[in-house]
Amino acid sequence: MYGYELVEAIDTRTDGILAMGQSTLYPLLYNLEAKGFVISRWNEEGARPRKYYRLTPAGRKRLAADSLQWRAVTQAMGSLGVVSACA
Repeated sequence: MYGYELVEAIDTRTDGILAMGQSTLYPLLYNLEAKGFVISRWNEEGARPRKYYRLTPAGRKRLAADSLQWRAVTQAMGSLGVVSACA
């Protein structure tokens, strides 16, 4: 996807919870690219040139590891919510 597509997809898929502007997204993408987690390519077909991004194998591996960690955190936070509701 290109930047604007990513902004819209993140907003839609998270029901606006992770909504961000392009000015927030692009520094994140540049950082991920510098670390080798995403690669980009320019597509100059169409009305205007667009820079498309995709995960690298290292990015997919990092995403999988981070997803497991987030699931553990959300499960732990959910457990705290149950405890406080019972108190």
